[in-house]
Amino acid sequence: MTHVRTLNLKDYTYGNSNERKIFAEEFVAGLKETGFIILEGHGVDPNLIERNYEIWQKFFALDTETKKKYESVLGGARGYTGFGKEHAKNRTVGDLKEFFHVGQELPVGHPLSGEYPENLWPEEVEDMRKLALNFYRGLERVANNMLEALALEMDLRLNFFSDMIKDGNSILRAIHYPALDDSMDPNAIRAGEHEDINLITLLVESTASGLQLLTRDGEWIDVKAEKGQIIVDAGDMLSRITNEVIPATTHRVVNPKGENTSRYSMPFFVHPYSSYLLETIPSCISEENPEKYPAITAGDFLYERLVEIGLIKK
Repeated sequence: MTHVRTLNLKDYTYGNSNERKIFAEEFVAGLKETGFIILEGHGVDPNLIERNYEIWQKFFALDTETKKKYESVLGGARGYTGFGKEHAKNRTVGDLKEFFHVGQELPVGHPLSGEYPENLWPEEVEDMRKLALNFYRGLERVANNMLEALALEMDLRLNFFSDMIKDGNSILRAIHYPALDDSMDPNAIRAGEHEDINLITLLVESTASGLQLLTRDGEWIDVKAEKGQIIVDAGDMLSRITNEVIPATTHRVVNPKGENTSRYSMPFFVHPYSSYLLETIPSCISEENPEKYPAITAGDFLYERLVEIGLIKK
């Protein structure tokens, strides 16, 4: 049995130096062992999570033509991406999902304000901007705490990772996996096996099961965040700069085996700002583990991966 560790963020945010150290050790050990940890005590308002699910379910219930009004941003960087348009890397069959992206909002005149597309806010859903951005900020706070703990355990300056995401290109993705029907490709699943592009991902409780983790032993196991929990996993950017000392987490979302219902989820993809140079951390290079990757900016790496998963056409 593979054990996914459950941690309480209050041990870090309210703990003494020893408790913070233990939390950081457990977090990194979990990422190395399974790639996932389950987080409690994160402080994100459960009512805010519930309200966000309500607004996204209202949006995805709109007719296709209305949803397509919000589909204009290159690569799906903001707004709506239609059903089946994204596929996992090295797959040609589209995933059985549609989704909507909310990104960073910066004040006019901010040095990075010109780097990010503007968010699109559907007029058909009341209070979406307020609720989604409040949720975004809450998850951004949690991400900062987790990245501080990561730096603590890796004996780096405390803000080493969190500085990367200050005003960064993090994305809140609201996903709708419709109930299956005969029109869907029988070779497709809700989300093909993949690793996330970013540093870490935060995933609050979804509305149904289906998430699976590929263990280091090559076994698929079910993982589900219960109410009040967040799943945290490691992405490709973190794996790259740690020289695979922390591997990226392979996971998927399988089709329902029991009741054939829709599924909604809201992952938060934690990204650096686009010009940040992803370089290997020197302490992660050794004779036994020579440097594997050349330096690349976070923006260029993201572009490469968006091409690979079909959201940008060459």
